[in-house]
Order: sequence, then structure tokens, then C-alpha cells
Amino acid sequence: MDWRNGFCGAAFGAGLLLSGAAFAADEDLLNAPEITIEKESAGASAIYLRGDIGYAPWRSEGDPYYRTFDAGTSTYDSTTFDNARFDKPFSGSLGVGYQFTDTFRADLTAEYFEGRFNGSSSSASPCAGQGAGTSCAFSTGADYSALGLMANAYVDFGTLAGFTPYVGAGLGVTRLNWDTAVERATCVAGGGACAGAAGSTSYEGRDSWRFTYALMAGVSYDLSDQLKLDVGYRYSHIADGEMFGFGTEALAGARGDKGFDDGLSRHEIRAGLRFSF
Repeated sequence: MDWRNGFCGAAFGAGLLLSGAAFAADEDLLNAPEITIEKESAGASAIYLRGDIGYAPWRSEGDPYYRTFDAGTSTYDSTTFDNARFDKPFSGSLGVGYQFTDTFRADLTAEYFEGRFNGSSSSASPCAGQGAGTSCAFSTGADYSALGLMANAYVDFGTLAGFTPYVGAGLGVTRLNWDTAVERATCVAGGGACAGAAGSTSYEGRDSWRFTYALMAGVSYDLSDQLKLDVGYRYSHIADGEMFGFGTEALAGARGDKGFDDGLSRHEIRAGLRFSF
């Protein structure tokens, strides 16, 4: 029965081979690396708060002017201020925003600043109560305050060593509120003599909402994972509007507004912080 012995030997050898393969497979499974499923990253999306201060060493006030009224002919004439200056260049703003992606974010901001307008003009005619041959010089001053509401969008470029450059633009409105304007007249002697002080006149200030736009560029620096230092440049322009109304001329029939500004442009250096949640 040699064939039986040969068959049994072959079967026994196959069993040994199969059991060895099974043992090796089990050992491979035991030594296999752990399989983990990573959660999808949340990305750069985050709500942030911001606060900024601004300094505007360069400002452009255009050509503000005022109207005069001739009660005898019921006509108006316009006079541009010879010199006009807006001072007090500081501003402050607060806002809330959202970082949609690594490269795009947007925010809503409220900004406040105030200042003073000083302008001068002259007339070849005598000041009220002055003699013939004299002329009249006028100086006008008024304080103002501004509250701006802006919607801004930014494009952030790549971050290198914590620094992220960006550009942005904004649209909104500014509530410009003018206080009472005071005009002081000074007699200028020429072909005649001045008879004392010429006096002053007050005009009621106006307030109005103005269209405003802004362009920005700057760089932020990562102070931490949640806090960024933001330093940049911003150009903003507030549309033109009324400054103050007529005074005693209103009693003589003048209508509308007397003083108008030609808008206000501001070139600002700004610094602030952004805190992400």
C-alpha cells in the first residue's frame, strides 16, 4: 500500500504548508500599522474682532466755498475760500469680520474722527459799518465730527515668517456733523480809514450722510494663533456736502445753505489688532 503512504505524506505536507501560511498571515495582520481616519480640516474660517487707530498726515479738502446773498436783487454769488485747512488727523475704529478662506476675508467697521476747519477769504467791498475805500478780510472757523460705517473686503497673500501682505477696498457712508461756524470780519485799510473792529457772525452748522469709499494695503503679523498685528495704508474719500446755513441773510430772504465743503480725502497710516475666535 505504498501509494496510500505517499498520499498521506503529501496531504500531511500540504497541511503543514497551509498552517504555516495562515500563521504568517496572522502575524502580518498583528504587525500591520494602525489604520486611522483623519477628520477633515476646518480650514481658515473664523470670526474676528478688530480695533485700529489712524493718523492722517496728508489730507485734501478740495475747494470749499460759501454763498453770499444780495437782498436788493435777490441773487447769489459764490466765493471760494482763499485758504482752507482741516486739522486734527487722528481716528479710531472698531469692527467685526469673517475669514472665509486663507485668501479672502471681509469686515464691517465703525470709525470716528473729529477736526476743525479754518478758512479765509476777502472782499473788495468794505466790511459792514466801515468807510469807503476799505476792504474786508474774513476768517471762518468750525469744528466737525464724523462717524463712518464701512463694509470692507480684503485679499490676503501668502504668509512668510508670520507676515501676510494684503490689499482691500471698502464702501460705506459717513455722517459728517458741522458745529456752529463763526465768521470774523477784519477791516483792511486802503484808500480809506477803518473805524474799529468789524465784528463777527455765526452760522448754524449742518449734518448729512455722505457716500464714502476706501482703498487699503498693508501687512499683518501673527503674534499668536489668534492675534494679529495689522499695519497699513488707507486712502478714503468722503463726498461733498453742506457745511453751514445762512445767518442774518436768512431774515432778508436768503434760502438754502451758505457754506459747502468739497469733500474730504484722507491718506492714513493705520495700526491695529485682529483677534480670531
